[in-house]
Amino acid sequence: MVYLYSFLTFASILGGGYIGLKYKDKLRLILGFTAGVLLSVVAFDILPEIFKLVNTTGINIIFPMTALVSGFFIFHIFEKMLLIHHAHEDVYGKHKHPHVGIASALALIGHSFMDGVAIGFGGGIVAVAIISHAFSDGLINVSLARSKALIFVHALAPILGTLVTRLFVIPDNFILIYLGFFAGFLLYIGASEILPEAHSEHSSWKTIAMTLIGVVFIFLISRL
Repeated sequence: MVYLYSFLTFASILGGGYIGLKYKDKLRLILGFTAGVLLSVVAFDILPEIFKLVNTTGINIIFPMTALVSGFFIFHIFEKMLLIHHAHEDVYGKHKHPHVGIASALALIGHSFMDGVAIGFGGGIVAVAIISHAFSDGLINVSLARSKALIFVHALAPILGTLVTRLFVIPDNFILIYLGFFAGFLLYIGASEILPEAHSEHSSWKTIAMTLIGVVFIFLISRL
């Protein structure tokens, strides 16, 4: 069954990526929705899982929280190092930094690989939650990199992650550090990248509403 679950995750990610690519003219709304999803995944999914693992394992909470701060600032520093120019930004015309989006998308692929690992070890209940938010992951990937090739690799990642679980067992302390680090990454790209980008041309009540819809969506998924 775990292989069926990982295939459904594959299909869910591809579906989200397809919708994101098909409705490029609605990209600002998609970005607003994505930002709400990212921040809510941290609040309603990852942090509760961290606290649950801390209680069951007795591992000091400072370790995953340090990983969270590290995830936030490592990506922040990485991005700013990539964006440093030899002159001030205002001497350039309007320009983009696609390598930052690609780096973010690659990190998201790594997370989906770990989702596959979670399916392999956790089974049905875990799989339902992952399949549900995988669609949003596909949307997020489009928002970051807008690459069909990366979306396909992203969709394959959970299948590979599930296959890997047949080979070894991941200790809880590693999972805790990983979850903390990824939570920091999501906070950064959600609050510092995607949400500002959604409002970069002009703000609208529709974009704000889509962000709130993203929050409610993940809240309901996490409760179910």
